[in-house]
Amino acid sequence: MDTKPGKAKKPQIKFSMYWMYIVIILFLVLVSQFDDTSVTKEMNYTEFMKQIGDSVTARNGGIKEITVEKNKSIATAQISDSLAKVLFQANQLKDNTEAYISTEIPSVDNFAQKIDALQEKGIYKGPVKYEEGHDMLWFLFSFGPILLLIAFWFILMKRMSGRSGDGPGGVFSVGKSKAKVFDKDNAVQVTFNDVAGLSEAKTEIEEIVEFLKNPQRYTDLGGKIPKGALLVGPPGTGKTLLAKAVAGEANVPFFSMSGSDFVEMFVGVGASRVRDLFQKAKEKAPCIVFIDEIDAVGRARGKNPNMGANDERENTLNQLLTEMDGFGTNSGVIILAATNRADILDKALMRAGRFDRQIYVELPELNDRVAIFNVHLKGIKTDDSVDVDLLARQTPGFSGADIANVCNEAALIAARHNKKVVQRDDFIAAVDRIIGGLEKRSKITTKEEKQSIACHEAGHATVSWHLRYANPLIKVTIVPRGKALGAAWYLPEERQITPTQALLDEMCATLGGRAAEELFLGHISTGAANDLERVTKQAYAMVVYYGMSKNLPNISYYDSTGQAYGFSKPYSDQRAREIDEEVQRIINEQYERAKQILKEHAEGHNKLADVLYTREVIFTEDVEKIFGKRPWISRTDEILAAQKAAEDEKASAKALPADIPPIPAQLSAPSEKTEETSDTKDTPTEDKPAAEK
Repeated sequence: MDTKPGKAKKPQIKFSMYWMYIVIILFLVLVSQFDDTSVTKEMNYTEFMKQIGDSVTARNGGIKEITVEKNKSIATAQISDSLAKVLFQANQLKDNTEAYISTEIPSVDNFAQKIDALQEKGIYKGPVKYEEGHDMLWFLFSFGPILLLIAFWFILMKRMSGRSGDGPGGVFSVGKSKAKVFDKDNAVQVTFNDVAGLSEAKTEIEEIVEFLKNPQRYTDLGGKIPKGALLVGPPGTGKTLLAKAVAGEANVPFFSMSGSDFVEMFVGVGASRVRDLFQKAKEKAPCIVFIDEIDAVGRARGKNPNMGANDERENTLNQLLTEMDGFGTNSGVIILAATNRADILDKALMRAGRFDRQIYVELPELNDRVAIFNVHLKGIKTDDSVDVDLLARQTPGFSGADIANVCNEAALIAARHNKKVVQRDDFIAAVDRIIGGLEKRSKITTKEEKQSIACHEAGHATVSWHLRYANPLIKVTIVPRGKALGAAWYLPEERQITPTQALLDEMCATLGGRAAEELFLGHISTGAANDLERVTKQAYAMVVYYGMSKNLPNISYYDSTGQAYGFSKPYSDQRAREIDEEVQRIINEQYERAKQILKEHAEGHNKLADVLYTREVIFTEDVEKIFGKRPWISRTDEILAAQKAAEDEKASAKALPADIPPIPAQLSAPSEKTEETSDTKDTPTEDKPAAEK
């Protein structure tokens, strides 16, 4: 309910479980008080003994029973109705009222002797009870455990209910939404300026923000804003950060929660929370609802059913599907969701009308990584030796979260060495630490093992240096790192499409280590296990997925839908035999090719192995001294050269005097441009630079 400006909002009284407890306790106390219909008159000891020893009273049965509390030295006598009318006033007595007289006795033994004397004389014939009185210790032993249980119950209920019985997380709010609300009071401070890269994703998201700010611009033309947008991408690419930036830019209420917050062990809780979430969103429209990791609740229904399993997750998904269709397109409620497993989501959730747009947030490319590095380097003290372009080129396949980890790890390494600033070597060490693992210089290796590792790694470096499409070498080390006894770092080319020769060159370079062992050591070892695994997978992908085989061309058994073929293969046993033969043929050809390259450059390989054995680490400059510079320019260098030429052209145009007109674009020298041969991307093959064993 909206309140008028200038008028104070009336405080609302909320129901609390503690009120019920207080009412019940007060009721029991009052009942115990009003239920006691007895009356007691206290008198001195002399008068009390006079009433007991009166023969007329005793003859008429005036004293029914005497009770003595030994520890308190108090005697209480129950009297008859006739004696009560004499001792009490009429207004004190009611129907069925029990009357008592009591006194404090000087000694229990003396009092017992006097009662025995009265009983011998026949004056008092009633019973006499001697009891221990109820003191504080008896009260604690009797009611203490009950009071402790009550106190424990109060504390437990308070912990479960938060500040009040119906507050967040309370017993009566199990079915309430756990979404965090960000509005004017606690606005998100993240904006699009804090999100580096992701230019295409931000373009689509900015349109949603613009609709929330100015919906009339679209509705006048009959347009309808998308009901929802699904952010899809690998982990760490900035999907959640992009959603926070939307909240900061739109300046509207923003509901944020995780998909796992819907699902609980209680039946019906998930569906109830979905209803409550959308009810609150409609009340605060226009607003944004963000569901992170929606695959926790949006998994495809009917997949992998378990015997007797609870279908609470499917009920929650059904309610979510119903609610997303339950409001109009222009109601001002927009759903954002993020997942890195879009292939397992239910198709009903992905259809138009629920999530109209799928925004792919991919791993950052070279320019995006430069921008991300610049964002994370703002709070780090660096010197002039840090080259952001080199760091961006050295971290292909890294996500935004990985780059943030590199910057933080570099700062930790510099602090460990008591440096005042973070230098280039610290960043390179951080990249090596993340990719290959921690150095293990304490691991004991024999001279023979060290020679074998040096020969193996020199074989990789030699073969890759003489192949056009092989990745350029950065660093080779024989110091054990992680699970590897030696490692080589290369600079993978970021290609949109990969030609056949590039895959073959990469396989040949990977087999260079095993070929060097066979040629120069006369034996092979288990050190090439990781190389053989990678080569086998790559050759199998060439034959089965990419259709690059000579004998089995243009055939692909890759299932892009993510649905497995079941228990049977999509090809016959004869075709499986042909696939195995093709994979073996490709691997054998590249292995012989690697051996041939090593034979041609045996002298350079041996020099490289000796330097590596002596120094334990070599860099690109060391390989250039032995083999000379590579005659091929990498694609990354071409892109950077074209970008630099374009920037120089813009700078020179700005530097011209005002009276001299700029050269027309038709007459100026054409700048280099990167070739785009296809709009489609094949299956990504580039990964983080892996440490070769």
